[in-house]
Amino acid sequence: MTPMGPARPHEEDLAKIDLDAFYRDLQLRGLAKVTRDVTKRIVRRYCAWSLSRGVDPKESQREDLLEYLGDMRARELGQTSLRKVFSCLSVWFAYLEEVGEIERNPVPPIQKKYLRSYKDEVRQRQLISVEEAAKMIGATVDTRDRAILMLLFKTGIRRTELTTLDLDDIDLHDLTLMLKPTAKRSNRDLFIDVETALVLQRWLRQREMSYIKHGAERALFIGHDGCRLQGTGVVNAVTQAAERVGLHNRKSKRLDEHFTPHCCRHWFTTHLRRAGMPREFIQELRGDVRREAIDIYDHIDRKELKESYLAHIPQLGV
Repeated sequence: MTPMGPARPHEEDLAKIDLDAFYRDLQLRGLAKVTRDVTKRIVRRYCAWSLSRGVDPKESQREDLLEYLGDMRARELGQTSLRKVFSCLSVWFAYLEEVGEIERNPVPPIQKKYLRSYKDEVRQRQLISVEEAAKMIGATVDTRDRAILMLLFKTGIRRTELTTLDLDDIDLHDLTLMLKPTAKRSNRDLFIDVETALVLQRWLRQREMSYIKHGAERALFIGHDGCRLQGTGVVNAVTQAAERVGLHNRKSKRLDEHFTPHCCRHWFTTHLRRAGMPREFIQELRGDVRREAIDIYDHIDRKELKESYLAHIPQLGV
């Protein structure tokens, strides 16, 4: 015998919630019809779910919202969709709080802890100064690890982009490098400055004397096992360098007390912006996917981009 699920709420039960008054409030706020309709539909769906469990939606507690979140995740809703759902629910609960039907909107704590956006994580991610980045480099004796740090700081590339670099991808004379194609990146042509080239040159001399296994002959960075360096090796190089100068606490659960390879990308972006580089140039160097039509057809001169990069990239004095 198949167990019975929660009873479906009757239309009269949903009618008692009076979402029409909420809809009129959205209209008075000047929200577009499509936004009003989507918001009401999402709230109505939550009310139906809550009533099917025998719970008055207006009396929802933290546990109810977490159960709903779990139910939505079980249906494989993406993070963006989940944030949209709880954003609409927050608007409704805020309305109920304003008109005196509930004491407090219960949604914001759920959003803060369980639905953090990528931008929220970026805001929490540790941002170090130019001087602190220089200390990390200065405290790193290993020639290969110094080259890894310099490339991450000076180009903002991701660790996978770094580990897939081959010898032929770097031109120390022209101060350029070419990344492998990936779905996340639109621009593969990047630049380095003179001090980065010098650090890479030292690593290449040491690399010639290193033990290299068959199949890794063309890899720019070699692990201590003689194979192409993997992502874990990059993480270790960065976190150990940060730990030496007190910028990484591996025991802490706080994001702002950790320093990872992605923090170098955050550093690269922020300090170029602070140095005055045009936003579109930074986007090009980061390889951000172009979304607007004006971006797609806007041609950025490579010579101008390189000159701007060399003029704005922070110097670490190594």
